[in-house]
Amino acid sequence: MAGKPKLQAVRGMNDVLPDEAPLWELAEDAAREIFTLYGYRNLRVPIVETTPLFVRSIGDATDIVEREMYSFDDHGESLTLRPEATAGIVRAAIEHNLTYERPQRVWTVGPMFRHERPQKGRYRQFHQLDVEALGYAGPDVDTEQIVMLSRLWQRLGLSGISLQINSIGDAPERLAHRNALVDHFRAHWDDLDDDSRRRLGSNPLRILDSKNPRLQALIEAAPKLLDQLAPGSASREHFEGLQRLLREAGIAFEINTRLVRGLDYYNRTVFEWVSGALGAQGTVAGGGRYDGLFSALGGEDTNACGFAIGIERLVLLLLAAKKQPGANPLAYVVHAGEAAGALARRVAETLRDAGIPIVLNAGGGSFKAQMKRADASGARYALIVGDEEAAANRVAVKPLRIPGEQTALPPEQLASRLTAGR
Repeated sequence: MAGKPKLQAVRGMNDVLPDEAPLWELAEDAAREIFTLYGYRNLRVPIVETTPLFVRSIGDATDIVEREMYSFDDHGESLTLRPEATAGIVRAAIEHNLTYERPQRVWTVGPMFRHERPQKGRYRQFHQLDVEALGYAGPDVDTEQIVMLSRLWQRLGLSGISLQINSIGDAPERLAHRNALVDHFRAHWDDLDDDSRRRLGSNPLRILDSKNPRLQALIEAAPKLLDQLAPGSASREHFEGLQRLLREAGIAFEINTRLVRGLDYYNRTVFEWVSGALGAQGTVAGGGRYDGLFSALGGEDTNACGFAIGIERLVLLLLAAKKQPGANPLAYVVHAGEAAGALARRVAETLRDAGIPIVLNAGGGSFKAQMKRADASGARYALIVGDEEAAANRVAVKPLRIPGEQTALPPEQLASRLTAGR
């Protein structure tokens, strides 16, 4: 009888294996540490939301809503696996009146889902760290979030990540820019590809994101939204304030007049941190201001600003930088015999009480087989307990990764021996 067919993960949805997971933990732990320093608190929202939440927030003419969302019917209600986190956070803030008494700084982390063509750094299930400041109007919070990201790159020891900023203005300025874009691209209709022609009638701003080499000169000649920001206007002053505060903080930046975000809810500030080490998927973190989203979802007018970090892309940068998070145990305990097993278990728990990561051999095996497991574990030391050691209340300490002779010590001296020079 033929065996059952082997099952595999869904295309674009990847396993994170134990050898790579420590880099994820390194990135997430560093982010939590930095977010806490700035007063951001954890907020957890569902992975599944009602479909209208994303249609109203992201925009029904966006690629995400038109063809990338994972939506399904649940007893007559349309539900969607979240393609991004901001809409769910704003929904939660409205539902629970989070900003009624005071503004809120929050963050969340988890998987997002978009039915895209999988490629390096872009998957159908991907993971983000998402940060939002709810109820803040000025460019000082925009700056705070950018500075916070700069601190995170420093904390992780990453270099070569540069900042691009732009302003996409307020609604009247975006409408004027939209009309100017339509006129510009319509005058060059024969030069547009099919995707750009489709976008021209629904969301012409997205044409600026086209990667088609044939369109780049036409895109470069298109009207710039920044030119729509009149001197003295609120959006112009906001953008100039952001630049002034970034210079004050010592953050280098480039104004990219073609920078837009793929979601309809953004206004004024938009920014991206990009790296040349990631190829086509160069954006590591991006975000901006979305002052109209609360009212679009049925809440009171509330200013807000936020960003998301792509964890897969951050891990690629850590791999490229050869970061070693030190996830291996410090010692592997090898033992054989009943009395030796009792001592080995007691020693392992005592060392764990001292905060030392220990792997205790399980499943038996000869000393030779166990020593192979100890070496494969990546541990710096093997702790060996046999009948002789158990009778003498001693543990043999054998270095596996550093020079040194095997020595025998009483259990109470093990912690200081293992952590010496650590």
